[in-house]
Amino acid sequence: MISAREALERLREGNRRFASAGPNREADLGHSRRVEVAQEQAPFAIILGCSDSRVPAEIVFDQGLGDLFVIRVAGNIVAPSQVGSVEFAAARFGTRLVVVLGHSQCGAILATLDELQQPTQNQSPNLRSIVDRVRPSVEALLRSEWRHDLDALVRHAVRANVEVSVNHLRHGSAILEQAIQDEGLRVVGAEYSLETGAVEFFDHA
Repeated sequence: MISAREALERLREGNRRFASAGPNREADLGHSRRVEVAQEQAPFAIILGCSDSRVPAEIVFDQGLGDLFVIRVAGNIVAPSQVGSVEFAAARFGTRLVVVLGHSQCGAILATLDELQQPTQNQSPNLRSIVDRVRPSVEALLRSEWRHDLDALVRHAVRANVEVSVNHLRHGSAILEQAIQDEGLRVVGAEYSLETGAVEFFDHA
């Protein structure tokens, strides 16, 4: 299995190919690759991303079958099932890189901001569980200088939400914490731009 640093560079290179919109795509989706990974897989990165239809991780990073272990949930939130999925992939496949991938104009962020400003009656408890996971990331921003600028508010909220998920994965699992300390596992945040197709990895990446 490749190191976290090598995996991160592979993602960066793949996203550069995707964002350039040129004919230089390298994702292997062919029959021979399908046969190769049918019996076993060795994903080089774990991606915890949003369910938004415009942010499919394999396409955004120009990767093929068996390359990425992708977990998608609205708002790229971290709940026990997501933590367990990351633990599974890190332990079973030896994958050394986890990326929490947020994106611009995230609907879950907008819905949470709306709910905090104008609470709805009789909201689905399932939807509320998502809002409640996003709430701690964005609540303080509604008291900040950005509260009167929706675009700026959403931009900062998207990043804050990713950072919370990153910290949860780093410190909310004994298995992942040990893998970070002893086995070279890295958990980093990133943001995908719907407008440009580019992924920005945060400073600590």
